[in-house]
Amino acid sequence: MLIQYLTQEFEHEVSNTRKLLQAVSEKDIAYKPAAISWTMGELAQHIATIYYWYVGALTQDVYDLASDKLERGEASDLQATLALFEANVKKAREALSTLTPEKLDQEWTMKAGDRVVLGPLPRGMVTRGFLFNHIYHHRGELIVYLRATGNPVPGLYGPTYEESRR
Repeated sequence: MLIQYLTQEFEHEVSNTRKLLQAVSEKDIAYKPAAISWTMGELAQHIATIYYWYVGALTQDVYDLASDKLERGEASDLQATLALFEANVKKAREALSTLTPEKLDQEWTMKAGDRVVLGPLPRGMVTRGFLFNHIYHHRGELIVYLRATGNPVPGLYGPTYEESRR
């Protein structure tokens, strides 16, 4: 039953993520709120990339970022980021379909070469915390970027303030 709920949440939130990524304006792709921040394009690309990590997190016991090369394209190319998102969602959906209750209890580790980045943690915690919540966190940042640049923010869990005022 838990896997069914995770899958339903995944599908619902993919739709919300798509709305946000589609709300990014080409004219504001280079916007960043501070010198240490990502540009809006880099942030959008990172969100699209997280879906790629589902494969390593859900199908491998140890996922090594250093040995996994993902072609992302230019962060300033919004169409490339949207295509990356759609391709990675497909891969994430396939990886999510391999989950079993037993796999949720197995330990998982993320490495970058010899350095442990995350874990070991039960894969169930990784699924919720590292994959799902990680995306939600960065979507919140992207909403701030959209608001700061005057772009409309799509409603994710009901209408936004602007949508409710129409």
